[in-house]
Amino acid sequence: MQLPPSVYHTFVRPKWFTKKYIQNHIQQHFDFANKKVLDFGAGTGANCTLSSPEHYFGIDPDKRRIDFAQKKYPQYRFGSFSGNEIPADDQSFDFILIIAVLHHIPPEQITNYIKEFKRVLKADGKVVAIEPCFFENSHISNWFMKRYDKGEYIRNEDEYIKYFTAGDFQCTVLKKFKKCFFYNELYFTAFLS
Repeated sequence: MQLPPSVYHTFVRPKWFTKKYIQNHIQQHFDFANKKVLDFGAGTGANCTLSSPEHYFGIDPDKRRIDFAQKKYPQYRFGSFSGNEIPADDQSFDFILIIAVLHHIPPEQITNYIKEFKRVLKADGKVVAIEPCFFENSHISNWFMKRYDKGEYIRNEDEYIKYFTAGDFQCTVLKKFKKCFFYNELYFTAFLS
């Protein structure tokens, strides 16, 4: 069962949690000031405040979550989409933000989205991603994520990275960390070679 957007936003993505486990990590490495940001899988919009409203576009296939995000953050731009095409012009973004999205997407769709990321990123653009990840010698956390996470495609580090390198991206792992005792998180960036 999927949580209603307001419940999800309040209990799964509260401000303190989003700040600690997502925004603080990103702001240590990237400055989104005056940069065009595509929030791929924006959900309820919890990460929109990393960017200024005029430079942000959040997309998600879940129209209910996008409608919630638009009401919660009316100064920001959101849109729902379906299929494999990102509703954006070629080379229109400096950054693509992907937070806890890829582990919900089957492998064949990720390959298509990688092509779309390549299309919509500017030549010097970057993908910034934080995903749940299976770590070696982390049996309890790996079991917990398999059992309780709604994402059917949690991967290990190599699997996430290979999707991007197969699409002509270079990748740098910025950090591996544990979130709330049980979740292993992989924080990485990908940029065009």
